[in-house]
Amino acid sequence: MEGHVPSAALVGVSRLANTGSLQVLLVGELPIDMGRIFRQYLNGPRIYSCSNCRCHSADHDEIISKQFQGRYGRAYLFNSVVNVTLGPKEDRHLTTGLHTVADIYCSCCQQILGWKYEQAYDESQKYKEGKYIIEKARMMKENW
Repeated sequence: MEGHVPSAALVGVSRLANTGSLQVLLVGELPIDMGRIFRQYLNGPRIYSCSNCRCHSADHDEIISKQFQGRYGRAYLFNSVVNVTLGPKEDRHLTTGLHTVADIYCSCCQQILGWKYEQAYDESQKYKEGKYIIEKARMMKENW
Protein backbone atom coordinates (compact mmCIF):
# COMPACT_ATOMS: atom_id res chain seq x y z
CA MET A 1 0.00 0.00 0.00
CA GLU A 2 1.62 3.25 -1.12
CA GLY A 3 2.09 5.81 1.66
CA HIS A 4 1.50 3.22 4.39
CA VAL A 5 3.94 3.34 7.29
CA PRO A 6 4.17 0.13 9.32
CA SER A 7 4.09 -0.02 13.09
CA ALA A 8 7.40 0.82 14.75
CA ALA A 9 8.23 -0.58 18.15
CA LEU A 10 11.37 1.22 19.24
CA VAL A 11 12.72 1.88 22.70
CA GLY A 12 14.82 5.01 23.07
CA VAL A 13 15.56 5.00 19.35
CA SER A 14 14.17 7.08 16.52
CA ARG A 15 14.32 6.48 12.78
CA LEU A 16 12.86 7.96 9.64
CA ALA A 17 10.36 6.18 7.44
CA ASN A 18 10.20 7.48 3.88
CA THR A 19 6.57 8.06 2.91
CA GLY A 20 7.02 10.05 -0.28
CA SER A 21 7.50 13.82 -0.10
CA LEU A 22 7.48 13.91 3.71
CA GLN A 23 9.33 11.70 6.14
CA VAL A 24 7.60 10.55 9.31
CA LEU A 25 9.67 10.55 12.48
CA LEU A 26 8.94 7.38 14.40
CA VAL A 27 9.66 7.59 18.11
CA GLY A 28 8.41 5.01 20.57
CA GLU A 29 5.48 3.07 19.15
CA LEU A 30 3.50 4.97 16.53
CA PRO A 31 1.32 2.58 14.54
CA ILE A 32 -0.38 4.04 11.49
CA ASP A 33 -3.42 2.11 10.30
CA MET A 34 -5.71 2.84 7.35
CA GLY A 35 -4.42 6.42 7.10
CA ARG A 36 -5.09 7.19 10.77
CA ILE A 37 -2.16 8.37 12.84
CA PHE A 38 -2.17 7.24 16.45
CA ARG A 39 -0.76 10.00 18.62
CA GLN A 40 1.97 9.37 21.12
CA TYR A 41 0.99 10.74 24.51
CA LEU A 42 3.74 11.84 26.85
CA ASN A 43 3.61 11.11 30.56
CA GLY A 44 5.00 13.73 32.83
CA PRO A 45 4.11 16.84 34.75
CA ARG A 46 5.37 19.34 32.12
CA ILE A 47 4.50 18.67 28.50
CA TYR A 48 4.57 21.00 25.49
CA SER A 49 1.92 20.57 22.82
CA CYS A 50 1.01 22.09 19.46
CA SER A 51 -0.67 25.46 19.99
CA ASN A 52 -3.13 24.72 17.18
CA CYS A 53 -4.44 21.23 18.05
CA ARG A 54 -2.87 20.42 21.47
CA CYS A 55 -1.16 17.27 20.19
CA HIS A 56 1.81 16.45 22.46
CA SER A 57 5.15 17.58 20.99
CA ALA A 58 7.85 17.43 23.67
CA ASP A 59 8.65 16.82 27.32
CA HIS A 60 10.08 19.72 29.33
CA ASP A 61 12.92 17.46 30.50
CA GLU A 62 14.15 17.21 26.88
CA ILE A 63 14.97 20.95 26.67
CA ILE A 64 18.65 21.63 26.01
CA SER A 65 18.40 25.42 25.75
CA LYS A 66 15.81 28.22 25.76
CA GLN A 67 18.25 30.70 24.19
CA PHE A 68 17.32 30.25 20.53
CA GLN A 69 15.64 32.47 17.98
CA GLY A 70 13.09 31.18 15.49
CA ARG A 71 11.08 32.73 12.68
CA TYR A 72 8.43 34.04 15.10
CA GLY A 73 10.53 34.92 18.15
CA ARG A 74 11.99 32.81 20.93
CA ALA A 75 12.49 29.10 20.40
CA TYR A 76 13.66 26.12 22.45
CA LEU A 77 16.22 23.49 21.48
CA PHE A 78 15.00 19.96 22.32
CA ASN A 79 16.88 16.68 22.41
CA SER A 80 13.80 14.79 21.16
CA VAL A 81 10.22 15.44 20.02
CA VAL A 82 7.18 13.32 19.17
CA ASN A 83 4.23 13.49 16.78
CA VAL A 84 6.05 15.39 14.05
CA THR A 85 6.67 14.94 10.34
CA LEU A 86 9.79 16.16 8.58
CA GLY A 87 9.89 18.29 5.46
CA PRO A 88 12.70 18.11 2.91
CA LYS A 89 16.26 18.95 3.92
CA GLU A 90 17.58 22.33 2.86
CA ASP A 91 20.59 24.52 3.53
CA ARG A 92 19.62 27.59 5.53
CA HIS A 93 21.66 30.57 6.72
CA LEU A 94 20.77 31.00 10.40
CA THR A 95 22.13 33.32 13.09
CA THR A 96 24.99 30.91 13.84
CA GLY A 97 25.89 30.18 10.22
CA LEU A 98 25.00 27.69 7.51
CA HIS A 99 23.09 24.56 8.56
CA THR A 100 21.20 21.80 6.77
CA VAL A 101 17.75 21.69 8.36
CA ALA A 102 14.35 20.11 7.79
CA ASP A 103 11.17 21.85 8.92
CA ILE A 104 9.07 19.89 11.41
CA TYR A 105 5.28 19.83 11.27
CA CYS A 106 2.69 18.68 13.80
CA SER A 107 1.65 15.22 12.59
CA CYS A 108 -1.92 15.89 13.76
CA CYS A 109 -2.72 19.28 12.15
CA GLN A 110 0.36 19.92 9.91
CA GLN A 111 1.19 23.29 11.52
CA ILE A 112 4.88 24.09 11.20
CA LEU A 113 6.46 23.89 14.66
CA GLY A 114 10.13 24.55 13.93
CA TRP A 115 12.96 22.55 12.38
CA LYS A 116 15.43 19.73 12.89
CA TYR A 117 19.17 20.36 12.59
CA GLU A 118 20.48 17.74 10.17
CA GLN A 119 24.01 19.10 9.71
CA ALA A 120 26.09 21.98 11.05
CA TYR A 121 29.03 23.13 8.97
CA ASP A 122 30.79 25.05 11.75
CA GLU A 123 32.57 22.74 14.21
CA SER A 124 31.33 24.77 17.20
CA GLN A 125 27.70 24.13 16.13
CA LYS A 126 27.95 20.33 15.72
CA TYR A 127 26.16 19.79 19.07
CA LYS A 128 22.90 20.82 17.34
CA GLU A 129 22.94 17.96 14.85
CA GLY A 130 19.95 15.67 15.35
CA LYS A 131 18.29 18.18 17.71
CA TYR A 132 15.01 20.06 17.25
CA ILE A 133 13.89 23.67 17.46
CA ILE A 134 10.28 24.33 18.46
CA GLU A 135 9.09 27.92 18.31
CA LYS A 136 7.61 29.18 21.58
CA ALA A 137 4.76 30.79 19.60
CA ARG A 138 3.84 27.36 18.17
CA MET A 139 3.61 25.44 21.45
CA MET A 140 1.65 25.59 24.67
CA LYS A 141 2.14 24.13 28.13
CA GLU A 142 0.00 21.15 29.17
CA ASN A 143 -0.70 20.17 32.80
CA TRP A 144 1.33 23.01 34.37
